Parts: sequence; structure tokens; C-alpha cells
Amino acid sequence: MTAEPVEPGRDAHAVLRDRVRRFAEERDWQPFHTPKNLAMALAGEVGELLAEFQWLTPEQSAEVLADPEAGARVRAELGDVMIYLTRLADVLGVDLVEAALTKLDEAAVRYPVEQAKGSAAKR
Repeated sequence: MTAEPVEPGRDAHAVLRDRVRRFAEERDWQPFHTPKNLAMALAGEVGELLAEFQWLTPEQSAEVLADPEAGARVRAELGDVMIYLTRLADVLGVDLVEAALTKLDEAAVRYPVEQAKGSAAKR
């Protein structure tokens, strides 16, 4: 199965949100898609993504997509994470793009370039 093309002028994230919502509605999964259940499923999928990187060196992790089998697994887990995150945000009525942009604005204030450049220190 291939991805549906995004209509010109249509936000790709909105297309994904609507498709995930429709997928759940067609299967009558709304009673199971509570914020708690979706957050737990999201955490499980993030764990599966982490498992793909466990025991890799930093160098191996940077090249994981070069391996066809490992790359396919990582892409699949990233897809699962994105689907559950998108569904959770939809159920909660959160605009993910807006939330992420707000966090970036807050981080820019918290970590000014002149003070944070080249440093991994947490503030």
C-alpha cells in the first residue's frame, strides 16, 4: 500500500490526522482511544523504536538507515510513534504543530544562541 498524495494546498499533518481519525472511526475504536490508552500505546511504540538503537554505537546509530532491514524497522516504528502521537493529540484537541512551535519559542528564550551554542547543558 502506498501513501495517499497530499492535495496541493492541504497541510500534510492535517491529512495524516484525518486519515488516522477515519481509520479509528471505521473500526469503532473510539471507546478504546482514551488519552490514557493512547499515551500508553505511544510509550510502548517509543520503546520499540528505542529497542532498534539499543546496543548500537553512536556511529552505528547514525548509519542505521543504511541497513535495509534495520532501516525498514526504524521507519516502521517512527510511523507507529507518529500515528499514536497524532491520534492522542487529536483526541485531546491539541494542534501538534502549534504545540511544537510554542515549545521551540520557549526553548529559544531558555537557551539563547550566544549562551547555549555548542553546549548540551540543561537549564
